[in-house]
Amino acid sequence: MTPLIVGLCGTDLEIIDGNIDPAYVSYPLALGHEWCGLLSGDDHQLIVAEGVVPCGHCGRCREGRTNLCETYEEVGFTRDGAAADEVVVPRDVVHLLGEHVDRSAAALVEPMAVVYQGLARARPQPGWRVLVIGDGTIGLLSALLARLFSPARVDLVGARPAQEELALSAGVDSFGLTTSRAPAGYDLVIEAAGSSQAAVMAVEAARRGGTVVLLGLPPHGETAIVAIDKVVNGDLAVHASFSYSSSAFAAAATLLDAGAVDPSFLVTHRFPLEEWSAAIETLRRPSGVRGKVVLEI
Repeated sequence: MTPLIVGLCGTDLEIIDGNIDPAYVSYPLALGHEWCGLLSGDDHQLIVAEGVVPCGHCGRCREGRTNLCETYEEVGFTRDGAAADEVVVPRDVVHLLGEHVDRSAAALVEPMAVVYQGLARARPQPGWRVLVIGDGTIGLLSALLARLFSPARVDLVGARPAQEELALSAGVDSFGLTTSRAPAGYDLVIEAAGSSQAAVMAVEAARRGGTVVLLGLPPHGETAIVAIDKVVNGDLAVHASFSYSSSAFAAAATLLDAGAVDPSFLVTHRFPLEEWSAAIETLRRPSGVRGKVVLEI
């Protein structure tokens, strides 16, 4: 496949800085796990491809839990990513999209799949009150996709006031800052900030009988002190969600292709490949409204 658009995210910074668990990344490495492209030899067929390349025959794969494959590879982590001339993956992880799909939005299927995987585990019900912690791409996509389940409301707390504009575009009912006291009483809390403090806040914000989904990825080895009695007495369901399964990726691609969601508003910064250094700097030191930073290959 020939890459067109490559999205950059906080995990790419962790790969650059060497903060990823060595079990999940191999160097040297070309970045690019969020991307869309064209089938080689076809200038019209827009495609996205699962970054997780499973073996297909281990016990976890047979269960459909390909994100936990015992011998998987991953584009942009253990094999070169899409910030390159060409990407080669097995045909069965490739998903076709219609010509009507915005290419920048297509590059967001991968993070959408991460969110969908977590939401599928939480099984949101109509009328739930939802809180998202984190104002980056995963947090904003969490708010956007949560709307598909007819919640009573979706609130978001983030670290930067400038992100309120994007949060409102994602459909949130309110936007607040994590520096203030954490709200409470939510049926579903999605932690998407990738910090131990956010994980503790997520537990505190859930109502009794509520559900917490941990999507953020703190630096390798970081720990948190959680009030276990809050978890037990609150009868909380706490789900950690790693990456995405093939079924979650397919669901995200189908939602985009069908027009059920449009995440294109998230792309706020575009750079040609030769300006990759400026793109990384924008990702590392945001100012003003900053959603998804993409490279145009």
